Amino acid sequence: MVEVALPPAGGLSLAYRPRPDVLPDPGEVVWARVPYAEDPSQGKDRPLLVLARADAESSWAMKLTSRPHAGHRDHLPLGAGEWDREGRPSWLDVDQIYLVPAGAIRRTAGAVDRSVYLRVAGQLAQRYGWRVAGR
Repeated sequence: MVEVALPPAGGLSLAYRPRPDVLPDPGEVVWARVPYAEDPSQGKDRPLLVLARADAESSWAMKLTSRPHAGHRDHLPLGAGEWDREGRPSWLDVDQIYLVPAGAIRRTAGAVDRSVYLRVAGQLAQRYGWRVAGR
């Protein structure tokens, strides 16, 4: 898994499509090892929100944190979900995006509600010019 440049305007089509299968789907929260920016050979196992499929083998995703970021422009509130065993509210870091191969995903931890995904997708579309399908 690698951090990549944010796709250009129109570069992502965001659509809520969680399915009970082995592949990561948009709207699902998955766990994978995220490399540290200062040393990519090191990293941390953490949850990511799958935003869109990149191709048959990989997905676009952004990392979650449980550290509060109220009022921070680079984090969007997601609320609590089954991906955090302690039930803590999560925040989506919208300044970094990762291309995640399906084989790098340790487990799927559930999905955000459709309304949460569409709210986040709308804010990402406004910020980056990406498209939102199925509104």
